[in-house]
Amino acid sequence: MPEKSTTLRLLKDSLFICAGVLSAGMGLKGFLLSSHFIDGGVTGISMLVSELSGVPLALLLLLINLPFIALGYRQFGRGFAFKSILAIAGLSLCLVIVPYPDVTPDLLLTAVFGGFFIGAGIGLAMRGGAVLDGTEIAALLISRTSATLKVSDVILLLNVFIFGTAAFFLSIDLALYSMITYFAASKTVDFLVHGIEEYTAVLIISRHNQDMRDRIIERGWGVTILKGHGGYGKHGHHQDMESVLYVVLTRLELSRLRRIVGEIDENAFIIQHGVDDVMGGKVKSLPLH
Repeated sequence: MPEKSTTLRLLKDSLFICAGVLSAGMGLKGFLLSSHFIDGGVTGISMLVSELSGVPLALLLLLINLPFIALGYRQFGRGFAFKSILAIAGLSLCLVIVPYPDVTPDLLLTAVFGGFFIGAGIGLAMRGGAVLDGTEIAALLISRTSATLKVSDVILLLNVFIFGTAAFFLSIDLALYSMITYFAASKTVDFLVHGIEEYTAVLIISRHNQDMRDRIIERGWGVTILKGHGGYGKHGHHQDMESVLYVVLTRLELSRLRRIVGEIDENAFIIQHGVDDVMGGKVKSLPLH
C-alpha cells in the first residue's frame, strides 16, 4: 500500500508538472515572444536578457534558474531540486521543438492571456512540487537573512527593477503591457496554488452549540468541538467553559451554514477566515464532555 500510494503521488505530480510546462510554453511562445513582452521574476529577467542580447530564451531560462535551484536544494531537498530542473529543462525544450501558434496580434489580449498561461504553468508545477521560476526561492532566502524584508517585499523590489529596466531599454508601452502580464500571471498562480475550491474555516460560539452541531452533521459537514473560556469587560470577567464549533467548507456552502446558525441562534458569534487548501477526509465530530 505505501508503494502504491507513492507511485500514485509521483504520477499525479508528474501530470501537474507536464501540464504546467506545456501551459507556460504556450504563454511564452504563443503570446509574449512575438510581441516582445516580458514577465516578472526570473522568467522576466531571462526574457529581458534575451531581448537585449539575442541569446535564445530557452537557454537563458535554464542557465539563470539553475543557481536558484541549487540554493533551493539545500533548503527544500533533493526531490524538489530534481523535479524543478526537469520542469525548467522541459520548458526550454518546449520552446525549441513545440510548434505553438502565434495566437493574436492584439497587445492587450497578448498581455492578459500570456500572463494567464504562464501563471497557470507556474501554479500547476508548484502543485506538482516543482518550480518554473526561481523568484520565490530567492525571495525566501533573502528574507531569512534580512530582519526588515519579507518575501513579498523582495518580490516587489525585484519586479520594480525588472520593469524599470524594461521601460529604459525597451519602451514605456512594452513595460506597462508587461506589468499587466505579470499581474495576470500572479493572480492565476494564487488561484491554483491556494486552492481552487477556496475553503473557508468558520468558528461558531453559541450557547446552543449542541443543536447547531446536530444540524451541521445532518447537513453532511464535519465539525470539531473545541473547548474555550469566554471573557469580557475591563476587569477581565470570565464566563464558564463553552464549546466552540469549528467547521471547514467551501465558499459556496458558507451562506447555507450562516443561515443554519441564524435559525438556531441569531446572536451567535461567528468568525471566518480563508484556508489555502485542505487534505484528507471530512473533519470528524468530537464527543462533548
